[in-house]
Amino acid sequence: MRTNLFYILFVMLFAMNEISVAQDLDSIQPTKPTETIIDSLLSPDLSPKIVQDTTQAKKQMLVDIVKSYAKDYKHMDRRNNKMTLYNEAKIEYEDMVITAGHIIMDTEKNEVTAKGIKDSTGYTQKPVFKQTNDEVEPDSLRYNFDTGRAIIYNSRTEQGGFKVKGQVSKRENDSVFYVKNAKFTTADDIDDADYFFKASKVKFVPGKKIVTGLVQMHVVDIPTPLALPFGYFPLSDKASSGFVLPSFGDNRQRGFFLMNGGYYFALSDYADLSVLGDYYTNGSWATRIDSDYRVRYKYNGTLSFRYENLLLEERGFPNFSEQTIFNLRWSHQQDPKANPSSRLSASVNLGSSNFYQQSVNQANQGNFMNNTLNSSVSWNKTFETGPGMNLNISATHNQNTNTEEINMTLPTLQFSVNRMFPFAPKSGPKRGAIHNINLQYNLRGENRIQTTDEEFLRPEMFNDLNAGMRHSIPINTNFKVLKHFNVALNANYDETWVMRTFEQGFDPNEQQVVRDTINGFDSYRTYSMSTSVGTTVYGMFDFGDESKFKAIRHVVRPTLGFSVNPGFDQFYDQFTREGLGATPDQIVEYSRFEGTLFGAPNKNFASNLNFGITNDIEAKVNKRDSTLTGDDRFKKVKLLNNFGVSSSYNFAADSLHLSPIALRGNIPVVTDKFDINLIAALDPYALDNNNRRIDKWNIDNGGSLFRLTNANISFGYSLSDKIFSKDDQEEEEEDDALSNESFRSGGRKDDLFGDGQMMNDPRSQKNQEPKEDENEYYNYKIPWSLNLAYTMSYTNTARQNEISSHSIMFSGNVEISPNWKVGISSGYDLVNRGFTFTQLRFNRDLGSFNFSLNWTPIGPRENWFFFIGMKANMLKDIKYDRRREPDRQLR
Repeated sequence: MRTNLFYILFVMLFAMNEISVAQDLDSIQPTKPTETIIDSLLSPDLSPKIVQDTTQAKKQMLVDIVKSYAKDYKHMDRRNNKMTLYNEAKIEYEDMVITAGHIIMDTEKNEVTAKGIKDSTGYTQKPVFKQTNDEVEPDSLRYNFDTGRAIIYNSRTEQGGFKVKGQVSKRENDSVFYVKNAKFTTADDIDDADYFFKASKVKFVPGKKIVTGLVQMHVVDIPTPLALPFGYFPLSDKASSGFVLPSFGDNRQRGFFLMNGGYYFALSDYADLSVLGDYYTNGSWATRIDSDYRVRYKYNGTLSFRYENLLLEERGFPNFSEQTIFNLRWSHQQDPKANPSSRLSASVNLGSSNFYQQSVNQANQGNFMNNTLNSSVSWNKTFETGPGMNLNISATHNQNTNTEEINMTLPTLQFSVNRMFPFAPKSGPKRGAIHNINLQYNLRGENRIQTTDEEFLRPEMFNDLNAGMRHSIPINTNFKVLKHFNVALNANYDETWVMRTFEQGFDPNEQQVVRDTINGFDSYRTYSMSTSVGTTVYGMFDFGDESKFKAIRHVVRPTLGFSVNPGFDQFYDQFTREGLGATPDQIVEYSRFEGTLFGAPNKNFASNLNFGITNDIEAKVNKRDSTLTGDDRFKKVKLLNNFGVSSSYNFAADSLHLSPIALRGNIPVVTDKFDINLIAALDPYALDNNNRRIDKWNIDNGGSLFRLTNANISFGYSLSDKIFSKDDQEEEEEDDALSNESFRSGGRKDDLFGDGQMMNDPRSQKNQEPKEDENEYYNYKIPWSLNLAYTMSYTNTARQNEISSHSIMFSGNVEISPNWKVGISSGYDLVNRGFTFTQLRFNRDLGSFNFSLNWTPIGPRENWFFFIGMKANMLKDIKYDRRREPDRQLR
């Protein structure tokens, strides 16, 4: 990690080039008599002793024109070889510029002296020295451009994010500087800083090293115990490797600890690596490896690995337990312009199912409430030759943290040939069913693994490896009938390859079904056909221009389809399950492809009539603005969006021909901001006494026409003070996928489930940027935001007739002053009658410091975390934090 604490000491590096003064300038008389008001530049006790060489100095040759300016006068004293510039004086030579109220150039000693002008208010027009990008603002300065020595009083400059003030600075030569009583800070005002560091003696070698005496931190001019007796710090223009000092504290279950200590490796200009670790006195330990990499215009990403060996209590105690957990995250993004035909992307989050519940180094509340981990790594290649082809190779991972079940594909191969129209004309549009005939070729191959946390990354996880491949050729065409009806015809051919099958039989001795694995290649082929017809119907209701609703438009899209799926019973076998006693024998049919990657082919013939209808209703509303004319007087508002009803009827089924009727819809309440989503299912069939569906209409069984078997209503809405602002403008959302800790771990971007952060990790603390355009009447407009999420589910598949889930969640933030921000995340479960996860957040901007307190007052994750630390990135290690961890029970 770059050593930033004393990096600012090279403010004395203002790279003074040798300056020569023209000797042949004509004297310029002042335009009017002026009293001598120029004091001696330096007080006697501070005057430097610049030793002059007694030998004859060789005159310096100028390589550029020396330009000098002054507002009141510019005077050349030939007897003393001095030139005086007064009031807004300025000297320019090559890339060096000196401005001051009063400048004296001694051509005999080859010295330049600059200071301000003394008046009733003090000194004004203090010197400013500029060279390239460096700028120094001292009270006064002297510089000898023969020896290269200089002395500067009360210099002020900014370097590396620090503002620096040195009482006396001495430039010995081009490579050595000495500074006395240096003060440096990241505060805006160095003369009235809320904190600063003070060093009595400093030796600075540009580009190589800094050697200091005592360095002590002051807060509001009060010395603190934070001090170093001496320091040696190497300097580099590039990122440097270095040690990371750990945080210390105590944990009630594991004892004292050192946390987040380690080493930072600056690998190159494109990548870095940090290796950090924790240690607890009861024997628990953890390690973390993080790396960021970026190659501009090509790719960027992050890689993180965490491993923790956790011990609860001490060995030998009855409640002692031990557990190891880990987590791996990798995010990789490729610039689309790097290679348009080839793209690699990755989003990996895998590890122990209970990592986010048991980890001691983070309070990632959003991921604690997430019960799935997902990963995907894919490489896609497009071939433009011929009809066009696409190749995709990917590996996926899905993990349920509750059941600890893991599903992986290592890898999945997909290959496709773009759609081809063999009968299309060489020129002109495609018309009719023949011209629109098209076909494709798709190939999908997988190696699927199903395992658990216990067997993950062990040889046992590959015992049930399931591999297969499927070839698919879809053939489609479409055309119009009677100008308004769109007809589509589809046929599909599939061929499936597998590497193993399963034979089944009955063991009369064990009285159980025996399943044997047959390794070797096997395959089956299937096909299906379907057709559909649809149209769009428009209805308009006009109420007149003076009505609130000028018109309402209703758009109806009915569809009707028919599909045939043959039965492939040739791939089915049977065995006899012998009965015991009076129990008769039973014939059991099975397919040797059951349990394979793509499953067994369909056995039963199906002939389905599919039907559905969708509705959209929108209104044209009068704006009631007399200044508008024509269509500008009205605006469109959606009243109902994509409300649909669908079902199917199977003619070939023995019973229960009609499928449940599916309902779905969306009700826009606030255009593009607040929608209510509805999903429901209606079953026309009745239930028997065992709550099983029977082939009898529900209305004939004494019930209603349909049974509402399940339903769900949900919505989410975000509010803020900007919604009610007349000059509300949408702001561009920044892509924080790589910086948001919760989102990178599979959680949410917002704080609806709480704000997650790494414990004792300064990188997790968010800087609060100063607000612009603030006025003294700040409370007239208080920034605030509110996120709402509501969901309710109803279940009645087996006469439960209950609301299975019903909850509302919310999170809000309000800035009660320019520097105070408070927030809350909570919710209420209306079924179980209790509050859901609740988190309170307090943040205070203390100028150069950040203060935050996160408190979870109730629930199994009850904890708090207090932090106060520096805002500047180079001083993130200067902090104080305390916490109370949530109770954890290792398994």
